[in-house]
Amino acid sequence: MNAEKGLLIVLSGPSGVGKGTVCAALRKVCPNLVYSVSATTRPPRPGEQEGVNYFFKTREEFERMIERGELLEWAEYVGNYYGTPRRFVEEMLEAGKDVLLEIEVQGAMQVKRRYPEGVFIFLVPPSMEELRRRILGRGTEGDAAITERLEAARAELAMMAEYDYVVVNDTVEHACERIRAIVTAEHCRRDRLMPRYQKLLAEGK
Repeated sequence: MNAEKGLLIVLSGPSGVGKGTVCAALRKVCPNLVYSVSATTRPPRPGEQEGVNYFFKTREEFERMIERGELLEWAEYVGNYYGTPRRFVEEMLEAGKDVLLEIEVQGAMQVKRRYPEGVFIFLVPPSMEELRRRILGRGTEGDAAITERLEAARAELAMMAEYDYVVVNDTVEHACERIRAIVTAEHCRRDRLMPRYQKLLAEGK
């Protein structure tokens, strides 16, 4: 029996909700999950590495990628570009690998139009108070940027209805458990498995 096509798993959520932390933890407990590294024009934060956390680009480099059609999706968020290189994602899915995209809401909606069969997960904080505390705890941005991110977060939370699943990030461990359960359930969906068995039955006639 041929391997099925991999799942495209899209994880979004408001700034400060802990998407990066949850994705890093998922990579440890789900070694077969392929993490797609995004490109961005924002400066690296302390500890971030080129090609591991992001591909850091200048605005000129990023705009050339857009012109060449090299991005699966892209968006401008709080003054910076973010985008997903297309070729790597498509190759991994065809090889039967599950691919995780950690992207902003604008980009996720672009992917949903191209890959409606993807699995779209929205990560939310336990409360807005906790979200504010997490953003402040970064200590990497000024008051104006923090206010802008909190306003953007409220707008992003309104997009929750566009996603298949909502996961509360109360603790990283619990969030990872919930996402793993979603991925397992999606692999067992009837509409994903039936074509394989219908083909086998037809071949057996």
